[in-house]
Amino acid sequence: MDLNLNGKVVLITGGTRGIGKGIALEFAKAGAILALNYRSNHKEAKATLEEIKALGCYARIFNWDVGSYKDSEENINKIIKEYGKIDVLINNAGISKVNLFMDSSEDDWDDIMNTNLKGIFNCCRQVVPHMVSNQIGSIINISSMWGNVGASCEVIYSASKGGINAFTKALAKELGPSGIRVNAISPGVINTCMNNWLSDEEKEGLVEEIPLCKFGECEDIGNTAVFLASDYSKYITGQIITVDGGML
Repeated sequence: MDLNLNGKVVLITGGTRGIGKGIALEFAKAGAILALNYRSNHKEAKATLEEIKALGCYARIFNWDVGSYKDSEENINKIIKEYGKIDVLINNAGISKVNLFMDSSEDDWDDIMNTNLKGIFNCCRQVVPHMVSNQIGSIINISSMWGNVGASCEVIYSASKGGINAFTKALAKELGPSGIRVNAISPGVINTCMNNWLSDEEKEGLVEEIPLCKFGECEDIGNTAVFLASDYSKYITGQIITVDGGML
């Protein structure tokens, strides 16, 4: 038994930048066949695709907004028709807005919830019947440590991630008898462009709160996802695995 995922078809939403790209690169190294979703930056998506292909991995990019049920249905059906199956679904696409709750708008709520939580419903709703038919599959949802404990100035984001945690645990119980495992990864502070709004002083303050004394890297989340997709985790389901350097 090893982490070789040769022949496994893996769909990663938001898979061409940040944590999603880090996950994609680790799956490429493990020999998986990749379908990568992105929403807006085609140039960046193409660059990621070329980087992954350079690792000898077969991959394609698919452009749609996971917050749209119709677009998710259309594109996931296209992926299943082209690849013949989806073995692993990684729901990574997500957005965040940092502000005081009293300054938040209804549009903020809709934007965050549509991408972070409804997007997971939309993709799972298309993939689950396919996995149930095959009696096998792994679903990995990317949550956040703030979904575990909540974060000041990220109330809506925290609520969306807390919803992901409950969704994960409930779906795991429902799909377990069909041989499908459902887990979530709850990242801490990861070194991505999403943290660019922080000043150097703020970043240093965060590092001081982390027992391992550093930010996590995208590959840390990628390696955890590969583990959860492999046979090494064949008896793990319904879990929220926090990868935060001991911060919480």
